[in-house]
Formats: sequence, C-alpha cells, structure tokens
Amino acid sequence: MDPARPTSGPGSLPSQAQITSDTAGQRAVAGVPSPAGYFRWVICGLLLLGTTKNYMDRNVLGVLSVTLQHTLGWNEIDYSNLVVFFQAAYAVGMLLMGRLIDKLGTRLGYALAMAFWSLASMATALGNSFTSFAVSRVALGLGEAAVFPASIKAVAEWFPKKERALSTGIFNAGTSIGAMITPVVVPWINARWGWRGAFIGIGALGFVWLLFWLLLYRKPEEHQRLSKTEFDYIRSDPQQPAQKIKWTKLFLFRQTWAFVIGKFLTDPVWWFYLFWVPGFLQKQHGLSLTGLGAPIILIYLMSDVGSVAAGWLSSAMIKRGNTVNVSRKIAMLCCAIAVTPIVFAYRVESTWSAALLIGLAAACHQGFSANLYTITSDMFPARAVSSVVGIGGMAGAIGGLFIATIVGHVLQWTGSYKVPFLIAGSAYLLALLLIHALVPRMEPATIRGES
Repeated sequence: MDPARPTSGPGSLPSQAQITSDTAGQRAVAGVPSPAGYFRWVICGLLLLGTTKNYMDRNVLGVLSVTLQHTLGWNEIDYSNLVVFFQAAYAVGMLLMGRLIDKLGTRLGYALAMAFWSLASMATALGNSFTSFAVSRVALGLGEAAVFPASIKAVAEWFPKKERALSTGIFNAGTSIGAMITPVVVPWINARWGWRGAFIGIGALGFVWLLFWLLLYRKPEEHQRLSKTEFDYIRSDPQQPAQKIKWTKLFLFRQTWAFVIGKFLTDPVWWFYLFWVPGFLQKQHGLSLTGLGAPIILIYLMSDVGSVAAGWLSSAMIKRGNTVNVSRKIAMLCCAIAVTPIVFAYRVESTWSAALLIGLAAACHQGFSANLYTITSDMFPARAVSSVVGIGGMAGAIGGLFIATIVGHVLQWTGSYKVPFLIAGSAYLLALLLIHALVPRMEPATIRGES
C-alpha cells in the first residue's frame, strides 16, 4: 500500500479502501477484472459545475447587452470596451492565477478564486455608469481566470492520461451549459427583479458550489473516500518526481508555445460567440430578450456534445493503441474542418439555420479546446500544468482583446457580421498547423527543477 494512503490502526475496523483492495485481490485471483472505482468522476462533476458557474457569471453581461445599451445609453463601441476591460483583466489573471494555484494547491486556490469572482459578479449590480461597470468587469476577469488552470491541474491530479481528454471534455462542457442556462434564467430574473437582481442572483450561486468543493475535494493521496484500487489506477502512468519549477523556464519550451499559439488563435472565437451571438440573434433575426432561450439552448447543447465527443474520441483512440500525438491531433483536425461552414452564418435568413451553423461551430470549438487543454498535461508534469495553462490562457485573453476591438468597430461602422464569422471559420486549421509545426511528435518537456 502506498504510504500516503490512509490505513487503519491496530484493533480498528478495516477501512473502505482496505475492503475494496481485498475484494480486488480476490477478483484478480479468480481472473475477474477489478473495477477502478468512480470517485474521480465525482471530482469531474464538481469541475463541471464550477465551469458552468464561471460562464454564467461572465455571460450575464452578454445576455443583457441590448437592455443595458438602451438603459445606460451605450453604443457598440462602449460595449466592446467593457469586453476589452474584462479580457485585459482575464489575461493578467491567467498569468497570475496559474502560478498562484501551483503554489497554493488546487483546493485552496480554486476556493479563493470562486469566492472572489462571485463577489465581483454580485458587485456589478451596484453599477450606474460605464466606469463602475468597467471596475466590476476587471475584478470579475481577474478572479475568473483561475477556472481553467485549477480545473486542468485537478484533472492531472485525478485522472490517468488515457482519461484526461474525456474528463476535460466533460468539465469543459460547463462553458456551454453556463452559456445555455444564462439566457433562460437571466430574462426571468430581469422580469421580476431587474438587471441588478440578475447579477446578484447568479453571483450568489458560487457560495453554494464552494461548500461542496471544500467538503469533497482533496488530492487523491489525501482522500479518505478513495479506494486503493482507484488510487492505483489514477497513478498508473509513470510518475515524475515532485520538484520546484522556475516559472520563466516554461517559456523556453516549444510545448509551451504550441499551447500558447493554439489559445491565442481559437479563444477569441469563443469570446465572440459568448458576447455577441445574443446580440446577433436580436438584431439580425429580430428576437426579443425572452425569445433568445430556445436558439441559445440549441447552440450550447450542440457545443456540449462536441466537447464530450471530441474528448471521448482521442481517449478512445489512445485506449485502442494509438499514440497520444496521433489521437489528440486527429480529434482536433476533425473539429477544425467541421467548423468551416460558420463563415456563411451572417448570410442565413432563417433563425434556426443560423443557430444550427453557430451550434456546429461552437461544438467544434469545444471539442478542439478539450484536446488543446489536455495536451498540457500530456507534455508537462502536474507541478507545471497550471502555470502553462495560465500562460496560454493569457494569450487567449489577449486574442480576445483584439476580437472585441475588431467586432465592436466593424459592427459600429458596417453593421455586418461577415468579418467575425470569417475569422471564426479559419482560426482552427491555422492553429493546428502551427501546433503540429512546433510539436510534430508532442513529446513531453524535459524540465529540470530548481535546486
């Protein structure tokens, strides 16, 4: 038994881990395969809920964009500037939060971030001017930046490589679930308690999640509810020794830059969907705020399927004996090709046809993203994963600054969505080409720790 695992003292009753281990041994003798256990999927469920909450908070502004523009007298450029403030803070936060979570650990780092960004979301209700909204969006961006560094680090701690893309795809589906729920819940709250009530109500949900997180999350080696059989399965990959890693060294690796470039080119597309698709459906297709729910649900249901399916695809290919390199890249290539029809979305007259095109593109983005995130844990030790994800997330947020500026000015000057949808259809093939050029075999980075 691993010395880090809990054991029973003399005269005490056997623990659940020992009972499971003994049963597993009996099954092995009998030639019956032993189940690995399922508690790691409870952790994955927590990550899914955390990501869902994260995207509900950031998407409230997008759902209320037209309402707030009318109420507070903003134009398209004012709204895009608010998005820029959020993106800039998110970029800085990604760099800081990734490193902070590597230092504090997943449990404490994620808990502090959730509390901070939930309060920032609730504080938006106090806003009466562009400046006050900008301050709250900066605070929200700083705190929300922790969600992916923390979640990817948790996956690296709780899952073997052959299940990481699938588990990442599952928790990454929370981005779509959050974006799907928000257009349904926010108009309902807005009709009863106004837009301020929407920010308060959605933000407060974070403290419910926080309770479950603190009750359930520990590292596998510290968890009393985890059987030894499942623990051994989680640790079935060759383990690299824990060591300190100098943060600046990460910039020297091609593996880091492959992830950075992938995020820089593809994240802005997702930001465009989040912050402008509700307005696109209202302005181009004449939908009311309360009429957004059905097409938005379709879009993000499709994106959930894409996230899980592409994660499952690469994981299944690995289990069938394909290399990690081939499996991840084939899954990403399928997504990059299937996303291209989105370039025609601005020309489609039918609301449901437009929603289907955007939904397909969102599904491809999420599938691409699930595998892109997973390559960080494929190529880096767990000790460095959050930092690498933070660096890449910063690059994605910087890309988001550009897309916010481009979209805001293009819409203000031309009223056409042609350019944003053209960018959305071409970004993924370019990203995959550059990723393959940098890491043709996707070999693990060899990192020497600090002495």
